[in-house]
Amino acid sequence: MKRSRSFSLLFYLYLLVIVFATFSIVSMEARKTNIKKKLHKRHKGGHTRGSHSPCPVPAPQGSTFDVLAFGAKGNGVSDDSEALLAAWNGACKVAAATVKIPAQFKFLMKPVTLQGPCMPDLTLQIDGTLLAPSEASSWPQSSLFQWINFKWVQNFTIIGSGTVDGQGYNWWSSSEFYDMQTYSKHIPSIKPTAIRFYSSNFVTVRDIRIINSPLCHLKFDNSKGIKVNNITISSPENSPNTDGIHLQNTQDVEIQRSIISTGDDCVSIQTGCSNVHVHHINCGPGHGISLGGLGKDKTSAACVSDITVEDISMKNTLFGARIKTWQGGIGMVKNVTFSRIQVYDVMYPIMIDQYYCDKEICKNHTSTVVISGVKFDQIHGTYGMQPVHLACSNSIPCTDVDLSDIQLSPSPKYRGLQQAVCWNSYGKSQGPLIPSSIDYCLRSGGGLIKRIARSHDRVCY
Repeated sequence: MKRSRSFSLLFYLYLLVIVFATFSIVSMEARKTNIKKKLHKRHKGGHTRGSHSPCPVPAPQGSTFDVLAFGAKGNGVSDDSEALLAAWNGACKVAAATVKIPAQFKFLMKPVTLQGPCMPDLTLQIDGTLLAPSEASSWPQSSLFQWINFKWVQNFTIIGSGTVDGQGYNWWSSSEFYDMQTYSKHIPSIKPTAIRFYSSNFVTVRDIRIINSPLCHLKFDNSKGIKVNNITISSPENSPNTDGIHLQNTQDVEIQRSIISTGDDCVSIQTGCSNVHVHHINCGPGHGISLGGLGKDKTSAACVSDITVEDISMKNTLFGARIKTWQGGIGMVKNVTFSRIQVYDVMYPIMIDQYYCDKEICKNHTSTVVISGVKFDQIHGTYGMQPVHLACSNSIPCTDVDLSDIQLSPSPKYRGLQQAVCWNSYGKSQGPLIPSSIDYCLRSGGGLIKRIARSHDRVCY
């Protein structure tokens, strides 16, 4: 009886094992079939095999960052500088992005620095108006050097049909617009440049208007690969030190097809500049196109080379083609060409001044910035005071100066001198030359003098 019960128990256990094993096999097959179906559906849906969650989608190239979308009011009263900064910071991270200043709005901007490095091909499109703070006394003391400052940007473009307005009337001490005795105690001695680029390469500025800057309108410092095309720069004739375009320590520059009228130089080329091409510019009123003043800092060399200025129209300017250096400076100017320049009532169309001084009396010095290889060619029109003024250093003359096809007549509006003024300048002249006194302006020979001048090359090159 006991043996029969044991046999029955073993039989039931055996049946349980068979049932459990069969159930497990069926469940496993069903799971495999279900997985295959899911994989088949995923494959039909186009998903990459093995991906469990979608990857984050990067911002598309060519995005537009409108300052209105970042909180700008555009009413000319509210401060919109934070909105511009926010739009810039967003666009800076996206290749080929555009920061947009939309048309028909006026954006008041406090001093701002727009900083790189950014992704390539960033554009600032100015179609509206940017306004600087109108009251000089409202500017923070830490931001007096520039208003809109671009720093460390590469492959960058400013373009548009809009206006950058520096609202400089309160800053101009000799302005006819204000009684400056009333305002002088509220005006800082340092004045801001409207737009400044620092340590920036491959920059293009085109089509915009820049007006009424307290100081320089557009400045490039320590930069390379600069293109300026089809811009308009304007401020009153009596606005002091309002250079149109100011270059310093900047190389590989082309400035073309623009209109510049200011209270100072239309284009100012300072120390450290080379390979600069300025052409097809309407200049005036203002102080013409100038190299210098060079050599004011007597502890470092002022070096300028390979400058071409051609196809220029100058009207009612104080100077035309000018090189100016301070006494006591060191350095060198070489390989400079002024060509095909039409002048209308320009006081001094051709000038080299190595006795430049911004005071009534300056101390005489023997050291000087050396000038060699300067060509004035095809300069025609009317002058107000003097046709040619070449005042070179007593200690080191100007060498290899060429005067060719100079035809200048006194303006009926002024009683200018017919006599060209030339001092210690060596080179050659070639006709036609009007007035005839130009033909006797340059000394010939000077082999020893040239060797002395060349001995100073090592200061710069």
